[in-house]
Amino acid sequence: MARDAIYVEIQIRSPIDRVWELTQEPVQHPRWDLRFSSILPTAELASGGYRFRYERKLPVHTIVGTGTSLGERCRPDGTRTSALRFTTNDRLSPLGEGSGYWRYLPTPDGVTFITGYDYAPGWGRLLDRLVLRRFIGWMTAWSFDRLRIWAETGVPPERWPIASVLMFWRGDRPRASRCRRVPRRGLAMDDSPETLNTLESP
Repeated sequence: MARDAIYVEIQIRSPIDRVWELTQEPVQHPRWDLRFSSILPTAELASGGYRFRYERKLPVHTIVGTGTSLGERCRPDGTRTSALRFTTNDRLSPLGEGSGYWRYLPTPDGVTFITGYDYAPGWGRLLDRLVLRRFIGWMTAWSFDRLRIWAETGVPPERWPIASVLMFWRGDRPRASRCRRVPRRGLAMDDSPETLNTLESP
């Protein structure tokens, strides 16, 4: 992945099976992730993954795209991974074709949840570099913390709409600042699983 690829890492004090469920189930995933409004599986892959159609509803337009995904739940070292490829023909989408991964690293009190992904800019490289990539990275980090709250406390993500960013809420609320945005020492930006190299195109 390029040096400016998006990287987000968060610690979640919840069983890895719970985090896996909330992130891998197509019905649950869009509930916490601002990048998606819906994810609909459309076909199974021979590799064991699936094809899907995704939407991101905006006030005046709905972005539509397709993707492929493959998760590895049982790995010898106890970690889990998920690989993803996506694309869209929608000219209004700020993200063009791209790929990425999720890593689930077990810890004594939960799991370290990591993503790394990159994409072709849909609105031009300069605008992407100056504004959009930073905003999309923030969206990812804020969504990861919304997932953390859901997994740790059971409070559903709908409790925290995007408008809550501008409000003063008491107690725990999603904050992008809780996420690490650069890899720790010993982890590379491109720490993608091998399955990403063989995953079918969308």
